[in-house]
Amino acid sequence: MAETDAEIGFKKETVSKLLSSFFKEDKTRLSGDAVLLMTEMLKIFVQEAAVRSQKQAESEDCDQVDIEHFEKILPQLMLDF
Repeated sequence: MAETDAEIGFKKETVSKLLSSFFKEDKTRLSGDAVLLMTEMLKIFVQEAAVRSQKQAESEDCDQVDIEHFEKILPQLMLDF
């Protein structure tokens, strides 16, 4: 499998709408810097989850990462973030 250098990330608009959906008041505003920060945090979180799931699969001598591998690493991942 060939590796690509293309960055994969989240759209700023998607993150903004997601965060805004949790606001209790309509007056609450979200700054552009907060959206950028949260976008970067989500990207790092997903990358870390993928790496840890892959390592878990390798430790069980599996060739493919399954949801079970992700479920095994999730508690510690949540504590780390």
